[in-house]
Amino acid sequence: MKKTPLKSTVMLILTAAIWGFAFVAQSVAADTLGAFTFNGVRFILGAVSLIPIICIFERKDNSSAVFKRTVITGIITGTILCTASGLQQLGIVITGNASKTAFITSLYSIFVPIFLIFMGKKTSLTMWIGVICALVGLYLINVADISGFSLGDIIVLIGAVVWAWHVIAIDKFVGGVKPIQYSAVQFLTCGIESLIIAFMFEDVAMAPIIGAALPILYGGIMSAGVAYTFQVLGQRDADPTYAAIIFATEPIFAAIGEALILGKLLTPIAYMGCGIIFASVIISQFGGKKQQ
Repeated sequence: MKKTPLKSTVMLILTAAIWGFAFVAQSVAADTLGAFTFNGVRFILGAVSLIPIICIFERKDNSSAVFKRTVITGIITGTILCTASGLQQLGIVITGNASKTAFITSLYSIFVPIFLIFMGKKTSLTMWIGVICALVGLYLINVADISGFSLGDIIVLIGAVVWAWHVIAIDKFVGGVKPIQYSAVQFLTCGIESLIIAFMFEDVAMAPIIGAALPILYGGIMSAGVAYTFQVLGQRDADPTYAAIIFATEPIFAAIGEALILGKLLTPIAYMGCGIIFASVIISQFGGKKQQ
């Protein structure tokens, strides 16, 4: 029976926590910044924030073959990241609802094992039970917000499909790359592509960027630089379906962030949903050996 190492699980949970709080920062930034302007600035900031870490931990033993693979795969996943994060932020701009966006985005925890089936990979019964429990928990957290699907919600749902492919792509590429360099390349790719789109379709100005400095700093350094790097490191030894189930805890942290920062409290039924999601993470660790 294959188990995910505790270190990987902790990294993935920290990733989900940072991303969950990031929904609040993204919601605040959406009041003044275009979706691709915000993403462009924050992901370039995320790439820059990793330079000192790369110089300390990944300066040695960097063969040309590994460097080439790191750059190529980083560009591929960076483009996927640009698409997914752009759709997500655009949805937040339209809806202005962080917790609802977090719920819809987290549906990628369902899409990942479904896509893996079509790719010829099998998922254990307990993993599927974990996926179903995660979906039930996600619904309970946001049961009051699910009715009345809007255009913004549809955009976020399409983004959730792309997020699933981002998880799968990282699982495929992460084995043969320098993980921190890989993260920096995908951030830089995402940031540049986002800014190109921003200059084409949005009104890019310095005043709103400066005004949204705090959300940008959190989104760039914590959500991008730290969390996405934790995702890459955590997924090296984790089944992608298991990683997706852990990422389903994002709405829990988004709701906590809204309660602490914006004063929006959880309902009793939402707390029940939180418990079910945490149970889904535990359940998914039991069962048969992962099959390729």
